[in-house]
Amino acid sequence: MMSSIPKIESSGFGLDKNKRIGKFRKRLLLKCKSQLFEKGWLFFLVGFLLGRAVILTEVSPFAVAFLATIWFVDRTKALPTMLAILVGSVSYSFTHSLFLIMAMTVFIFLAAIFKNKKSQQILVPLFVFLSTILSRVFLYSFQNQLTSYEWVLLAIEGVLGTVLVLIFMQSIPLISPKRYKSTLKNEEIVCMIILIASILTGTIGWEIYGASIEQVFSRYFVLLFAFVGGAAIGSTVGVVAGLILSLASVANLYQMSLLAFSGLLGGLLKEGKKIGVSIGLLVGTFLIGIYGSSSELIPSLIESLIAITLFFLTPASWSNRISRYIPGTEEYTHEQERYLQKVRNVTAKRVEQFSGVFHALAKSFDTTELYAVDEAEKRRETDYFLSQVTERTCQSCFMKDRCWQKEFDSTYSLMEEMKDDMEDGNAPNHKVIREFENHCVKSKKVIDVMREEITLFEANRKLRQQVLESKRLVADQLQGVSEVMGDFAKEILKERQNNEIQEEQMIQGLKAMGIELEKLDIYSLEKGNVDIEMKVSFYNYHGEGPKLIAPVLSDILNEMVVVKQEDISPFPNGTSYLAFGSAREFVVTTGAANAAKGGGFISGDSYTTIELGAGKYAMAISDGMGNGKRAREESVETLRLLQQILQTGIPEKVAIKSINSILSLRTTDEMFATLDLAVIDLHNAFVQFLKIGSTPSFIKRGEDVIKIEASNLPIGIIQDFDVDIVSEQLMSEDLLIMMSDGIFDGPMHVENTDMWMKRKLREIATDDPQEIADLLLEEVIRTKSGTIDDDMTVLVAKVNKNKPKWASVPMYNTKAL
Repeated sequence: MMSSIPKIESSGFGLDKNKRIGKFRKRLLLKCKSQLFEKGWLFFLVGFLLGRAVILTEVSPFAVAFLATIWFVDRTKALPTMLAILVGSVSYSFTHSLFLIMAMTVFIFLAAIFKNKKSQQILVPLFVFLSTILSRVFLYSFQNQLTSYEWVLLAIEGVLGTVLVLIFMQSIPLISPKRYKSTLKNEEIVCMIILIASILTGTIGWEIYGASIEQVFSRYFVLLFAFVGGAAIGSTVGVVAGLILSLASVANLYQMSLLAFSGLLGGLLKEGKKIGVSIGLLVGTFLIGIYGSSSELIPSLIESLIAITLFFLTPASWSNRISRYIPGTEEYTHEQERYLQKVRNVTAKRVEQFSGVFHALAKSFDTTELYAVDEAEKRRETDYFLSQVTERTCQSCFMKDRCWQKEFDSTYSLMEEMKDDMEDGNAPNHKVIREFENHCVKSKKVIDVMREEITLFEANRKLRQQVLESKRLVADQLQGVSEVMGDFAKEILKERQNNEIQEEQMIQGLKAMGIELEKLDIYSLEKGNVDIEMKVSFYNYHGEGPKLIAPVLSDILNEMVVVKQEDISPFPNGTSYLAFGSAREFVVTTGAANAAKGGGFISGDSYTTIELGAGKYAMAISDGMGNGKRAREESVETLRLLQQILQTGIPEKVAIKSINSILSLRTTDEMFATLDLAVIDLHNAFVQFLKIGSTPSFIKRGEDVIKIEASNLPIGIIQDFDVDIVSEQLMSEDLLIMMSDGIFDGPMHVENTDMWMKRKLREIATDDPQEIADLLLEEVIRTKSGTIDDDMTVLVAKVNKNKPKWASVPMYNTKAL
């Protein structure tokens, strides 16, 4: 124990030391950022170098363009920038500084006059053009040098200054510490490179032990951007930097080829990290250097080696930070994923909040406890009823004191018994009436008033009951919305799960078959809810997704997996996207047949089949009351509402009660519709029937025919009704037959329709749903001698066990993992 104490102390000392170094580095960075950006030393340094920047021996468009950009972005730093430019220009030549003084003075004068104009982004480049042209014309006129060549240079300088303003306007905000953009466009990257190359132009003529400063830093930036952005960005930096430097000095012309080739080669070798990129620069230096003399090769190698040294000294955090803003880099992808994750979390949180609001509203509307009326509530209702009666009868009676003070109990009990008899719809008991007549002197008047009041009493009670029913329906609807939004929030937060064993098995299995897997995302391996996404490279796609990959996944997961979505690249070896999910245990095939009354074109019956998202399959028939266009509108509207509500995930019972409420409140016309709904769970073939005023359905299982029926009023007649749900377990090969009343009640001269329908279904030899629907419709029409006196609709579904088209591919090597 004693020997371990020094180790612990040294470890703690090391941690404290690292912490102090981290704090010192952080303070140093904050101090540098404050000096460079807030106090403007960065702009002062850039202004100094751009004040020295000259191309084509006497053209200097950089300085005035930079001053104009600073004026446009932050006018408070315009004066220090002017001073920096003047210092830089004086260090270059007196004539050059005189030109810049005149040009900047003219620009400030024009910009100050029009500073309140709204179109500054258009006026500022125009002012740069005018200030450059006017100043240069004045100098050339003073020196008597206005030849055609000078006019050409003058025009080039004015146009370049105007263009550089637009470029610097996109570049300067990029180096601001308060950037809000998460990515850079290609144009912005090029603009930034032009700014850097323009700044390097101001260092021409500076050397350290024979190595040119502009060449060292241009190669350094080529290395940095090739390492960060790859070959495309590296070569672009090399071309732009080399071009601008060659314009400044003809001796640098061959350097453009060196920088461009080095950027391209370094970007191609970026997988080798900094060493690979550095090798690219050295190779480019040697290849371009062999075209010159040996005296030029050695300084060029020294410049490359210094640039490589600076490149290796560059902290990794700097390159990672730059990578975040360049599309295509790994850091950029991670940054985007973090941003998307943040957006998903915020969205899911808001959805969960809305779900909580709807749940609270549902709870506030929930009146379930109010349906259990206790004895005290009944007593209060009786007291209120009797007070209404006595106010109209006993209040003015001379025997009031005797009945309600001396004989209160007997009076109250007699009147309560008569009220209970009237409330049940029966006449009051004769014995009770005789007793009451002997007790009360105005018995006939009291009984008549009680009969009048009981009607109002029943109406008020039914009204209260309807209000409670409506509140309960609203509560169910709000609760359904709350559950749907809660599930949606969970779906938004769906994360990639960590299933290392299965992931390794999948990778090995696909690799064994020669399939090149680029990315594998496993979101869920839950039984019946598998969710897998992958990106795969195929030279020529021949259906490997459903034929090979899905069977391999099925064998690994011991569950039937199928392709849910595929996006195949049209190019050889392109990246293709495949999404896999659990296959349904059962599949449903349907057939339908219908006929309008009298052989017309418009039937009052409507039917639909709906594939619900939760592995459910819904079939529905709606029969509008009557025939023709009006009945058709009613049935179509019923099914349209049903489909839209069911697809949101709201429970079927709540959906039907909501539709009934909508249809019953929509109009005062007598517009009613029946609804026959069957919802089949494709995972276990369990079916639920919700029948609203509809005819029975039948399940054919071999030679057995099972009748399914329920009794409910048609939809839209009353606002409050209970939905009876009938459940049944289907088997593979079962047939489900649903029909409207035109089919069930259609056969003529048949006493027992149930027996006739079951016999006909047994006699049908085929098991094809469409053939059964056609044969049943034809059989009913035959019994009527070809007459169609009502709308007829038959909907038939066959449930089969889902058998995959491609058998599972066993992975024998998975046991070794």
